[in-house]
Amino acid sequence: MALWFECKVRYDKMTEKGAVKKVNEPYLVDALTFTEAESRIIEEVTPFISGDFTISAVKKTKVSEIFFDETGDRFYMTKVNFISIDEKSGVEKKSASFILVQASDFDGALANFKKGMQGTMSDYDIVSITETLLMDVFPLKLDKKAE
Repeated sequence: MALWFECKVRYDKMTEKGAVKKVNEPYLVDALTFTEAESRIIEEVTPFISGDFTISAVKKTKVSEIFFDETGDRFYMTKVNFISIDEKSGVEKKSASFILVQASDFDGALANFKKGMQGTMSDYDIVSITETLLMDVFPLKLDKKAE
């Protein structure tokens, strides 16, 4: 299971009008520790940012899974309650989970979430779907060859 960290990168960005503006953009990286998350975000954003930048924050997230869609340019946080029945007492239990969904719009996020959940045996209720400010998500690449 992946452990996702939200990393905020602060840098000077050139606007469309040619003005320089300070921005603090959030990204998501898959890492095992805070140190690895910081190292990975530096590695991932360095080719795309000209000039100096700083990592202004690194924090763990509660994201349990991500449904990617390369055609989407936004990320939506979906809060889901998985429903289970306690066999001894017969009481219905709900456990919250957060799933990030990539899509172009809200309807696409809902469709991509439902597509990602196809084939699961779990009963669930969608509590909320909220657009995030995330600029990009960087999963761990396992295909790196050891030297």
